[in-house]
Amino acid sequence: MEVAGAGMCHTDALGRSSPIPLVQYPAVLGHECAGIVQEVGPDIATLKVGDHVVISLDSCGECSACVRAQPAYCSLFFPLNFSGYRLDGSTPLTREDGTPVGGRWFGQSSFASHAVASVRGIVRVDPSLHLDVLGPWVARCRLERGR
Repeated sequence: MEVAGAGMCHTDALGRSSPIPLVQYPAVLGHECAGIVQEVGPDIATLKVGDHVVISLDSCGECSACVRAQPAYCSLFFPLNFSGYRLDGSTPLTREDGTPVGGRWFGQSSFASHAVASVRGIVRVDPSLHLDVLGPWVARCRLERGR
C-alpha cells in the first residue's frame, strides 16, 4: 500500500534509540499507518486496489488468542512484530546492494513510501476520511479499548 500517514509511537522511538533484542538492524520502523492499497495477493478477497485502509499489528490468525479475536495477545506477537522479518526469515526490503533490511516492524514498517502488510492487520476505512491523520487514530482506539 502507498503510505499516506503514520503515527510516531513510543515503541518506534525505542526501536530507534535503544537496541531491542528481537529487532534485526538495519530496519525500517513505523506502525499505526494509513494509506491506499496498491496491490493485493491472489488469495485476498476482502481488499481491492484503491481501498483506503489503516494498518495495525500483525498476528498469526491461528493461535487461541487470534481465534478469540484478540490479535494483540497472539502467541507469535513478538517475532511477528518486533523482529522486522517474516517468520521464515525473509523481508520485503533490501538495500541497493542486496543486503536485507528489516521491513516488517509491526508487520508493516510504515516509515516509508510503501508498506507490505498481512491482511489480518488491515482495516478498510471510508474514503472520505483524511488518511494523513488516521494512523495515529488507530493507536488511540486500541488504547481506549484496552488492547
